Amino acid sequence: MPDHLTVLRDALARAVTAVCGQPPAAVEIVPPARPEHGDLATPVAMSMAKAAKRNPREIADGVAAALLADPATAGLVAGVEVAGPGFINLRMAPAWFAAVVDDALAAGPRYGAGGTAAPEPVLVEFVSVNPTGPLHVGHARQAALGDSVSRILAFAGDDVSREYYVNDYGRQMELFGESVAARYGQLYGLPTEVPEDGYQGDYVSDVARVMQVEVGDGHRERVSPPDDETLALFARRGGELMLDAILAELEVFRVHFDVVSHETPLHDDGVVAARLDELVAAGHAYEQDGALWFRSSAFGDEKDRVLRRANGATTYLAADVAYHLDKARRMGGRMIDVLGADHHGYIGRLKALVEAGGFDPDHLEVLIVQLVSLLEQGEARKMSKRAGTLVTMADLVRDIGVDAARFFLVERSSDTTLDLDLGLAREKSQENPVYYVQYAHARCCSILRKAADEGVERGDSPPPEALGDDERALIQRLADWPGVVTEAAARRAPHRVVAYLKDLARDFHGFYHRSQVVDAAPAERDLRLGLVEATRGVIACGLDLVAVEAPERM
Repeated sequence: MPDHLTVLRDALARAVTAVCGQPPAAVEIVPPARPEHGDLATPVAMSMAKAAKRNPREIADGVAAALLADPATAGLVAGVEVAGPGFINLRMAPAWFAAVVDDALAAGPRYGAGGTAAPEPVLVEFVSVNPTGPLHVGHARQAALGDSVSRILAFAGDDVSREYYVNDYGRQMELFGESVAARYGQLYGLPTEVPEDGYQGDYVSDVARVMQVEVGDGHRERVSPPDDETLALFARRGGELMLDAILAELEVFRVHFDVVSHETPLHDDGVVAARLDELVAAGHAYEQDGALWFRSSAFGDEKDRVLRRANGATTYLAADVAYHLDKARRMGGRMIDVLGADHHGYIGRLKALVEAGGFDPDHLEVLIVQLVSLLEQGEARKMSKRAGTLVTMADLVRDIGVDAARFFLVERSSDTTLDLDLGLAREKSQENPVYYVQYAHARCCSILRKAADEGVERGDSPPPEALGDDERALIQRLADWPGVVTEAAARRAPHRVVAYLKDLARDFHGFYHRSQVVDAAPAERDLRLGLVEATRGVIACGLDLVAVEAPERM
């Protein structure tokens, strides 16, 4: 059953069609310019003026009359006024406000769900860092974004799969193996040195100590100097241990992956070579100066790209050819890649290789996540994985907790840089936005506990003849929730959910301070109890979409 904001939007669309002879592309419903103008407003008459070749105010007058005559809005719309060049201002009856509350209560935790018009399978691949060190705060932002987008898309109706792609092949893994082997040797007092461009962090010693337990001292004579077999072992097993630690940290961060795929088998099993041969056969790759080039400029890229160098070594792009075409064949739907800020120039070539493989390039979306600065009294900390001076995701979680980290990391659009104020995130006050939202949920639970303790149950009284401003504002905010979720899903924008939750919490706190609930007269009490329960449900749902807990007591 459609919610009552959708009922109103549909009625407006019918009215516009009747007046203009053609349906509107969309019906936008917004808050009026000033509260005294009404409860809701729509500029649909002005947006239809050009197509209908009519004066927008004339259209608005006709729409107002048709809306009041529509049986679907009988008893719900108290009045319609035309203002300015053609704005339509609506005054809603108490019955409409009560119906919004009933919509939310009837739908329960599924209120606002299923808003995607054409659900589809979606594979979201995110984080996917080399298993050569712990996750830092930049990876944490990617994790928070990828997981929140996945949750929102699933809530909106898509069939979502989360995937971690392990870049465990190539020189960076060799360097990691050499670094671990050197630290292993140092455990036995050997003069082994970590390569100058190797990995220097203390975590490398931690991996070496685990390797020491697993392999004993049998390799201490083989790491000074190291032989190829020993280095391969330390690279492979060291990478496995780091990946286990990474995935465990992500689980603590409330991120779970449905699929973990690896780059190495793509090379070892001949998949990369086979995909490159297919590109050559299709005319999308060519030999020049001993190297193999992808003809990506034919697909809109700024220039052609090297797939295999003259020395026979393949590039990162070659593995991406195999991996993305494998994903496209597995999914048959939409693929979303979440990449770091330094990958912006990679988007064109990824889309090019997908198209060269015979798939729709528009089925690949790339979300770029900009950098994070951790601020402590205005000072930002620098990070370097190889130097071992990074601020890890685990450090961040220990400092401010999972809830604050998840909330703050998606509070801003991913395509903008983020300054995370650690002092604010630690605060247990209403200055902290995540605390502010969670406190609203706890207050809802407190009111509902009081009602239960006093044996007060919600009855079926008709709505009161007049509603207070706080009630109207809060209910209007609840009516917006399905649209917010739909837009957040369409735009891959969890920050819109966070912004909504802050607005909803503000409206609820205002209502809480100025409205009796359990001790109100029956008509007001019944509506307000339902409103509190509906608000509690929407806050809990919204927090869950960004993986933040909704506490019942604070």
